[in-house]
Amino acid sequence: MTDSPVPDPDEPGVPEEILEVLRELTGGRDIPPAMLQQLSAFGLADADPAQLRMMAGQLRAMFGGGTPGMPVGFAPGGDGPFEGAPGSGVDGRVAAAVARQHIDDDREVHDQEVALAGQAVQVATLWLDEVTDLGAPTARGVAWSRAEWVDRTMPAWERLVAPVAEGVATAIGDSMRARLAGDESGTLSALAGGSGVNPAALLGQVQGVVDRMSGAIFTTQLGEALGTLAEDVVTGTEVCLPLVPEDEVAILPVAVAQVSTDLELDLDEVWLYLAVRETARHRLFRAVPWLGDALERAVHDHAAGTNVDTESVEAALSSADPSDPESLRDALGGSLFAPAATPEQAAALARLETWLALIEGWVDVVTSRATTGHLPHAAALGEAVRRRRATDGPAQKAFATLVGLELRPRRLRDAANLWAALEERHGAEGRDRVWSHPDQAPSADDLDDVLGFVERAGASATDDEIDAFLRDALGEDDDPRPDAP
Repeated sequence: MTDSPVPDPDEPGVPEEILEVLRELTGGRDIPPAMLQQLSAFGLADADPAQLRMMAGQLRAMFGGGTPGMPVGFAPGGDGPFEGAPGSGVDGRVAAAVARQHIDDDREVHDQEVALAGQAVQVATLWLDEVTDLGAPTARGVAWSRAEWVDRTMPAWERLVAPVAEGVATAIGDSMRARLAGDESGTLSALAGGSGVNPAALLGQVQGVVDRMSGAIFTTQLGEALGTLAEDVVTGTEVCLPLVPEDEVAILPVAVAQVSTDLELDLDEVWLYLAVRETARHRLFRAVPWLGDALERAVHDHAAGTNVDTESVEAALSSADPSDPESLRDALGGSLFAPAATPEQAAALARLETWLALIEGWVDVVTSRATTGHLPHAAALGEAVRRRRATDGPAQKAFATLVGLELRPRRLRDAANLWAALEERHGAEGRDRVWSHPDQAPSADDLDDVLGFVERAGASATDDEIDAFLRDALGEDDDPRPDAP
C-alpha cells in the first residue's frame, strides 16, 4: 500500500479555519507535515464551512476556554495570542478575569467604609498591644470589594501555585512520553500521521500545545477557586496566608455586613471583632518572617512530587462528550487535581496543615484576649467563626481545590488549646516566644500531645489544672464535629 504524499505547505488540504487555530496553539510555528497529512485524510477539505467554524470554536474553547478573558495563550475572545503568553504557567490576569465572573454578590466600597476600616484597625492595634508582645508594625486599614481582593491578592496566589502548575504540566508531559515510548501496537504512530512518523518527535513538536492546555486548565481552576473564595472571605488573609501587601490590613465591607446580618449583631461590633482578627494575623506574619516562607516551602515540596493518574484521566475523558469542549475541559480539569499522593507529598501537606492550624489557633486565643471586656458579644463572635470554619470555611475551599488539602477543624482546636495552655503557664510573652524560631514551633505530634509540649517548654501544671483551664477558656464543645479525622 502506497503511503499518502506529504502535503505541500502552500496547499496543505486543510481549511484555513483549522490551520489558524493550530497556529495559535503552537505559538505561530509551522504545523508538522505529518499532522497536516492526517488532518487532510480526515476529509476536512470537503467539510461544510459552517461546521468548520464550529470546529474551530470548539478547539479554541478546549485549549483556552470559551468565555472572553479566560484563555491562556489567547487574547480575550480568542482573537490572537497574548504577548508573552505564559505557556504552562499561571496567567494571573486571566485567572482574575475568571474569578470576577464567578462573583455574584459585590459592590463598590463607599468612602464611609474606607474611613471605618482605618478606624477599626487603629482600635484593634491598641487592643492587641495589651495582650501580645509581638511587634506592632505600622499598617493602615483598607476596605476592598470582593473583586479588589482578587486583584490585590493575585500576585501572591500566582507565586504560591506556580510550582503546583509546573508540576502538573511536567507530569502530563512525562506521562505522554512514557505512553509513546511503549507504543508497541503502533496505534499512536498511526494517529500521529502514518508509518515512518516518530510519535516521540511529534510530541516534541507539539509540546507547546500540551503546556498551554495544562496552563489553561490550571489558570481556569485557580480563577474559579478564587472567585468562590472571594464571595466567602471577610478579610484579606482569612485563609491564613500572607496575601496582602505588608503595609495594609484589608477588610471587605460587603462581607462584614453579611456577617452582621446573619448573626443579628451590631455592625460596628462585628467590624471591630473582625478587624482584631485580621490585624492579629498581619502582626504575626510581620513579626515572624520565616512563617510565610515555611508555608510556601510546604506547597512547593508538595508540587515537586506531583503525579498524574493516567487511568483516571482516561476514564474521565471516556465519559465526556467529545462534541462539547466544556465537557472535555471539565473532565480533564477534575482528574488532573486528584493525583495519587506520594509519601513525600503527604508529609508536605501535613506540615502545611500544622502551620495553618498554629496560625489560626494563635489568632483565636489572642483575639479572645483582646476583645473580652471591650466587645459585649466577643464570645458569640468567636463561636460563630469556629463553626463557620469547621463546616466549610474559606481555607478549606482554597486548599482543597488548589493543593488537595482539607484543613481539619480538629487541628485548629488542638492548636488553640496549645496556645492557651502555654499562656496559662508562661504568660503572653512565653506563649509568643515559641514563634521565635521554626525549630521551637509546635509540630503535628505536639498538637496531639498538648500537655507534653507544655511540659517540655518548662511547665509544671498537672493534667487536671490544664484540662480545667481549657474547659473554662475555650469550652469543650466548640467543634460541631469533634470526631472529625
